[in-house]
Parts: sequence; structure tokens; C-alpha cells
Amino acid sequence: GDTVIYSKYAGTEVKIDDKEYLILSQRDILAILE
Repeated sequence: GDTVIYSKYAGTEVKIDDKEYLILSQRDILAILE
């Protein structure tokens, strides 16, 4: 998996089946490191 760098206050946290996810818009992503 790649590492995604995003803005500090970006995205929306959601919890589905006891797993936490962060949903980001494309403009909040600063870099993707392979």
C-alpha cells in the first residue's frame, strides 16, 4: 500500500462495522508516496 499525505483537518471520519475510515476529497491529498 501507498502512503497518503493529506491536510491536517481534511476529510470526514466514519465508522463502519467497528472499523474507522477517513474519507477525503481529491483536493485534500497533498502527496502519494509509493
